[in-house]
Amino acid sequence: MRSADARAGFEEFVTARRDALFRSAYLLTGNAADADDLVQTALLAAVPRWSRIRERPEPYLRRVMVNAHISRWRRHRGRERLGDAPPEVAAAASGVSREESLDLLAALKRRTPRQRAVIVLRYHAGCSEREIAETLQIATGTVKSTASDGIRRLRELLGDWDAEPADPQPSSR
Repeated sequence: MRSADARAGFEEFVTARRDALFRSAYLLTGNAADADDLVQTALLAAVPRWSRIRERPEPYLRRVMVNAHISRWRRHRGRERLGDAPPEVAAAASGVSREESLDLLAALKRRTPRQRAVIVLRYHAGCSEREIAETLQIATGTVKSTASDGIRRLRELLGDWDAEPADPQPSSR
């Protein structure tokens, strides 16, 4: 980052969007410390590219967070742990009670990293299927089938839990 204007723009973006990035990262990782690390990794990756991404930084940051999370999951497979959710994160992340949030987070942790990423990007971040496909570098049809399978499996794990995610945007075709 060369100019003071670019630095100020980056700092303004971080101030405005850090909490939202943290909530997405938390839903991906299920752990506050890991989520904070994921956000920091993404922001550090954005600094040298800021002049190119400053108009639309969130798609780039989402891609970095998802890729970093999947890489970390592969390195530490089987050793993941689900930390207790701070009540404000759990409530902000899902809009339900703390107990229901913890159930949802535990069910999300049982999904594969790709399913978790698709579900978080679609129903939490409100990304279109096309945006998710671009972020994860997969086909739009793969996004649709992964989301469908992930939601079906979450329903199986959560039983009668009545928290059907609302479709945030119409499908992009």
